[in-house]
Amino acid sequence: MNMPIIHGSQSSTDDLNSSATQKSFKGDDRKQRATVLQMLPKLPSNDSLPLTSSPGPASPGGPSFGEKVDNTSSDKSPDPKLTRKESYKAQRKNYRREKKRVANELLNSLKDPSVVVLADWLKIRGSLKSWTKLWCVLKPGLLLLYKSPKCKSNHWVGTILLNSCKVIERPSKKDGFCFKLYNPLDQTIWAPRGPENETIGAVVQPLPNSYSIFRAPSQASGMCWLDALEISLRSDSALIRSISTKSTCGSTSHETQWSEADYEKHFVHDLDDASQPDNGAQLSTGDGEMSDTESEISVKEEEIDEDPPETPYVLIEEEEFGDAGEQVEELADEHKSLIWYLVKQVRPGMDLSKVVLPTFILEPRSFLDKLSDSYYHVDILSNAVQEDDAFTRMKSVVKWYLSGFYKKPKGLKKPYNPILGETFRCCWLHPNGTKTFYIAEQVSHHPPVSAFYVTNRQEGFAISASILAKSKFYGNSTSAILDGVAVLTLLPRGENYTLTIPYAHCKGILMGTLSMELGGKVYVECEKTGYRTELEFKLKPFLGGVDQINCISGRLKLGKETLATLDGYWDGVIKIKDRRTGEEQILWNPTNTIRKMRLKRLTVSIEHQGEFESEKLWQHVSAAILCDDMNTATEEKTSLEEVQRACSKERKVKCEDWFPKHFQQDLKNGQWVYKHSDLRPWDPRNDLYQYEHDYIIQTKTKHPAPIIRTASIISVELPPVNFSPCSPIIA
Repeated sequence: MNMPIIHGSQSSTDDLNSSATQKSFKGDDRKQRATVLQMLPKLPSNDSLPLTSSPGPASPGGPSFGEKVDNTSSDKSPDPKLTRKESYKAQRKNYRREKKRVANELLNSLKDPSVVVLADWLKIRGSLKSWTKLWCVLKPGLLLLYKSPKCKSNHWVGTILLNSCKVIERPSKKDGFCFKLYNPLDQTIWAPRGPENETIGAVVQPLPNSYSIFRAPSQASGMCWLDALEISLRSDSALIRSISTKSTCGSTSHETQWSEADYEKHFVHDLDDASQPDNGAQLSTGDGEMSDTESEISVKEEEIDEDPPETPYVLIEEEEFGDAGEQVEELADEHKSLIWYLVKQVRPGMDLSKVVLPTFILEPRSFLDKLSDSYYHVDILSNAVQEDDAFTRMKSVVKWYLSGFYKKPKGLKKPYNPILGETFRCCWLHPNGTKTFYIAEQVSHHPPVSAFYVTNRQEGFAISASILAKSKFYGNSTSAILDGVAVLTLLPRGENYTLTIPYAHCKGILMGTLSMELGGKVYVECEKTGYRTELEFKLKPFLGGVDQINCISGRLKLGKETLATLDGYWDGVIKIKDRRTGEEQILWNPTNTIRKMRLKRLTVSIEHQGEFESEKLWQHVSAAILCDDMNTATEEKTSLEEVQRACSKERKVKCEDWFPKHFQQDLKNGQWVYKHSDLRPWDPRNDLYQYEHDYIIQTKTKHPAPIIRTASIISVELPPVNFSPCSPIIA
């Protein structure tokens, strides 16, 4: 029978050596139990509470369960009205606070340069069987690799999570001592980010994904590393078991104590098992347990306390659509003279990116905002993720791709050129309650590069792109070229679809009617499945009629075989014909019913925006354009451009570099990547919802404790490099 542990006064110490107490625990056991009691206070279960109708004998020199325990004085006894529900809430609060403290200790040990178990040079064998010499820093639970002892952010190579690793000595014919860190289940051992939130490591030879082989210069040095690795693993466990510095006796004297049965039952409520309901309700096992209603209330109150801060989004109802067909505009006489003035300053083939355009041709919104027009029907991708047939998935992706072109402004307008560091964010609300988030930033001004990231992990997709905007002048016409690729990832399937963008062609600058249309050859390709769709946006021929405006055609291929053909109008009906069966069906048709099904877009109100957010940055220019006050619009636009030039000159004088806030460049392919991208498939057992705060998109989870992510389909497809977006992550 388990005896209850009672913290009595100091005067009862001698009596605890009696025979009755010797049957319960030894002195060392009492000391260890007191340590755990402070971390995990909990009400006793029915197994540990003696029945009040037949009380057992009290311990000699100590109070019985029917008496109040008093460690200080009789007038400071605990409140007898403290209910079990209130005590449970207090214990849960202490439980959460303790978990946060342990997480903070782990982060502090990671960033504190003084917390180092061992640091020295080691040789590491790469995937190509060649050796690289790296500076290795061993911390509790982590092994950080650098190119030099300076441990700078740009010298970081990778971080190994030791809690998922085993270490073993490895025989070798070469001199020195060789050992291997590996994952027994052949999963990845690398963390996705560095100590300073780095996502891309320094350029070295590729390293294996599930193991790493090290070579020390001597036998003594190698044995020292093995001992240090063992210490590091133990230190990591000690962080989790560590306790606060408060006095155990003083802080727990009034709380009900634990028995062995309580320890066994404590983790029942935290198991993420199929037998436990998602709402946190528990099965009642006796009179001493909480009821289902009380448990639900406690869990709801806990979730309210832990709700993360979110950016407040508001619904924007106003949307302006241009008419289908040719997009034209008649210029006033004073505007024509200004166009002639600009034409005299340029020559055919010249890049117009540095030419200041008049405000009367500007659309009152930024180019970063304009890029979001392709996502009002992004729910089509939700259906694509669910399709098991690769051919049908490609058709759904192409359908979504074509759904973003029919929305046009009234007249012929051009959005603002974003200034360096300008940002924009918005989201779309899906019918099932999920949100698709959009983050964009101007990462370069000369040349003008815009980067954006779109994600909805719950629906199973993410999109990343960086676009270089260029323009060419041809005399009577000009073309706006969007050079770059977008990568669509279907997260549960590990498929990447590469997409390119057509160019906008404007003609009639000097003669004829000023009009704009889309042109060029683009493609949508999935390397994993082998499917590729080639599309051609056709310009109106010189002698063409109305039926040849905004035409599009294409082919859907598997390898070299054409499986289907597409034909229609990119702002109207597009049909697809199966070459094998001869069946023809409508792929996309933006009818009034379809337009009413556009997802609702939410933006951030201007009072919650930063100084460099698009709407707030251009608010005075937009207000003047909407009021048809072009003089004021020009003045406001000029003042913004002058401030940008002054900042650029100041950075040159100080020899300072400018870095984007939310994106960083991948040195391998030159693409700009969102710093906080998360390409894990959605986990319905742990993930609750996505949210955005301060341009950081995160996922609210059921368990805030560190989560070690196993490899997914995506990680299998990736080459074995020293970092992976599907590596273990600490949430």
